[in-house]
Amino acid sequence: MWNTYRPMMALICKSGAPALDRGLAILELLDGAAGGLNLTDISVAVGSPKNSTSRLLQTLMDRGYVERDEATMRIRLTGKLLRLGQPRLRDVSLVECALEPMRGLRDRLGETVQLGIAVGDEGVIIEKLESTQAVRIGVNIGLRFPLHNNAPGKVLLASRELSERELTINRLSLDRTTLRTITTRSGLMKECQRVEEQGYATDFGEADEGIHCVAAPIRDRLSSVLAAVWISGIAGRMPKSRFAAVAQEVVQTAQTIERRLQA
Repeated sequence: MWNTYRPMMALICKSGAPALDRGLAILELLDGAAGGLNLTDISVAVGSPKNSTSRLLQTLMDRGYVERDEATMRIRLTGKLLRLGQPRLRDVSLVECALEPMRGLRDRLGETVQLGIAVGDEGVIIEKLESTQAVRIGVNIGLRFPLHNNAPGKVLLASRELSERELTINRLSLDRTTLRTITTRSGLMKECQRVEEQGYATDFGEADEGIHCVAAPIRDRLSSVLAAVWISGIAGRMPKSRFAAVAQEVVQTAQTIERRLQA
């Protein structure tokens, strides 16, 4: 779901550390390739011989920044970079504080629970706990998602100051992914106001048909939103009629994470 990675070419800059420059270019290149790339594609894109590129990739794999699918031999990013840049309060990371409450929410409701932050005009998943159900929603850490057509995106968008929110909405491409996707700027502004007032956001098949989500904000001591935590379920198991009850659980989970961050 929310597969919004955009292909991009890595740009090599003149620098005093060409190997480092090529390594960073590889990471930027892979950031735009959701399904990964093979060695030849990467070598051509960064303008480096295969042998040199292979050595750089091996170093990145050894350090845990990329991984290779042994079946397809395609190389893709791991979630390590996201963990390095995740919000922290003092010496405590957001993911460390969130995992136990997220696990409790997953175990109580049996559905997939995720944690995400805003990066520019998108959201990024930085942690997940998959459903205990046989049929489950699978997502990857590092997956980017838009801010207009899903519950966590709405939470992250609604958390912005009104003037910044308006500027962001004017920049967004409000692509329709289902019949229920909000595609007007006035409609999205109204939805953000509703999210702000009720303290949580919902998505009833607005991003993907048959998938429902409920999300809540995680705030710091100054009430600034650091992240969103949300639960995603198959529509039949999590119908719209359950949203209010599910939202109570998600909001309580967010508040528990906040207390752990601020302890």
